[in-house]
Amino acid sequence: MTSQKHVFIGSDSGATTSKTGGVWADGSMVSMKLLQSSTNAQAGTEAVVKGWVEGVAGFLAENNLTWGQVRGVGLAIPGPYRRYGVLGRAANLPASFDGWNFHADYSRALEAAAGRKIPLVVGNDGKFGGVAEAKLVRAGKKASVLMLAPGSGLGCAYIDPNGLPLDGETLAGMEAAHMPAPLHLLGMKPLPCGCGRTWGCIEAYTTLSGMSHLVEEMLKRHPDHDLSRSTLTPKERALSIRGLAQKGDPLATEIFDFQARALGLHAASLCLALDPGFVVVGGGLMDHESTTPKFRERYIRVLREAAQPFLWPAQRATIKFAASELGELSQAIGAALVALYTSKDG
Repeated sequence: MTSQKHVFIGSDSGATTSKTGGVWADGSMVSMKLLQSSTNAQAGTEAVVKGWVEGVAGFLAENNLTWGQVRGVGLAIPGPYRRYGVLGRAANLPASFDGWNFHADYSRALEAAAGRKIPLVVGNDGKFGGVAEAKLVRAGKKASVLMLAPGSGLGCAYIDPNGLPLDGETLAGMEAAHMPAPLHLLGMKPLPCGCGRTWGCIEAYTTLSGMSHLVEEMLKRHPDHDLSRSTLTPKERALSIRGLAQKGDPLATEIFDFQARALGLHAASLCLALDPGFVVVGGGLMDHESTTPKFRERYIRVLREAAQPFLWPAQRATIKFAASELGELSQAIGAALVALYTSKDG
C-alpha cells in the first residue's frame, strides 16, 4: 500500500455533537462532507468514546476506506485540561468528566477497532480549527497564522509555519480570549466573564457571551429602539442582534462594529507579540449560511482598520486579514492534519 492510500482521521467532539473527517497523506481532504452524530455526554465517558469510534468507522465506510489505511487519528476537544489528554472541569460537560483520561480510553478503543495501535494526538478544538484554516489561507506558503473565532466564546490559535498550534507549557497557550480588553480605547466598563475574571476579558466584548451586557449598554444610546420596549429576556434580545444586523438595523450594526473594533485592537496586541503572516477571522459571524457577504466584509474591514494604527509599519504592509472559509469542517480536518503533521508520513 502506498502512502497515497494512507488516511488520517479527525474527530471533533463538541458538548452535544461530534463530527468526523479525514485527509490523505498529502493533506488534501478525503471529503467535504462530515459525518455527524450525538456526543452522548449524558450517558458517560464510555458512550462518548464508543460514539467517536463509530464515527470513524462510519466515515471510513462512507468513503470506501478501511481501518488498514488509517495511519493516525486526531481528536479536537474543548478544555480545560489537567494535563495532556486528561480533561479538567468543563462547564458544558457532566462533573464526572473532570479528570477523565480521554486519550488513554480513545487509544484503547481505536486499537480494539483496528486490531493494532493507531497513533492518537489530541488538542483544543479552537487550535485544531486554526490548523485547518491556516493550511487553506497560506495556499502552500510558509507563514504563521493568527486565528480568532468569535462565537459563543472566543476561539484563539497561533499556527506556526510548520502548521502546528502553540500549546504552551501547561497547554494554556493562546488562551487569549481571557486577556483584558483595552477599555480606555473602547470607552466601556469592565464586563463580567464566565471564566470568573473581572478585569474585562476581551471575550465579553467580542462574542455572544457578553452580548446581553453590550445590548444593555448600547440601548442607552438608542432609547427609542424596539428592544427598549421588548418583553424578551436579555438572552433572547442578545440572540436577536445578528438577525437584526443582517437587515441593517442601526443598533445591531453599531454593536457588531464595536465588537469588530474590539477584536481588531486585540488582534493588534497579538500581532505585536506573535508577528503572524495572516490574521484569519472565523466563528459564527463568518458562517456563509447565517451572515451576508456585506456583513462579513464590513466586519473584517472595521476589524482591520482598528488594528492597523497599532501595528508596526512593516506589519501594516505585510499582515493579511481574511475571513475563514471551512466553517464546521475546520476542527475535524484540523485534528486530522495534526495527526498527519506529527506522523512519519507528515
